Amino acid sequence: MLKNKLYFTYLLRCNDGTYYTGKTINIEKRLLQHNGKLQGGAKYTKTRRPVALHYFEQFHTHKEAILREIALKKLSHKMKNALHNENNFNITKKRKYS
Repeated sequence: MLKNKLYFTYLLRCNDGTYYTGKTINIEKRLLQHNGKLQGGAKYTKTRRPVALHYFEQFHTHKEAILREIALKKLSHKMKNALHNENNFNITKKRKYS
């Protein structure tokens, strides 16, 4: 059985209270990168560690993830504060494979 590739758009809450928005196919690995535990994190988060996963959504296409990333970046700080997933640290349970 083949698993469908999922794309994630996510918001990280940085140590200084700001948010970083990104997209990935491996959210667990990307979080480790942003926190400096693996090579490849963003320059923005490097000086604002530790960062925590605040919110994420999953998509079946890269285009959908990009469009949502653009929309999230346009939200105000107050609106980003209002977004939140209940079980951010248990991401694998939220994955849906066909």
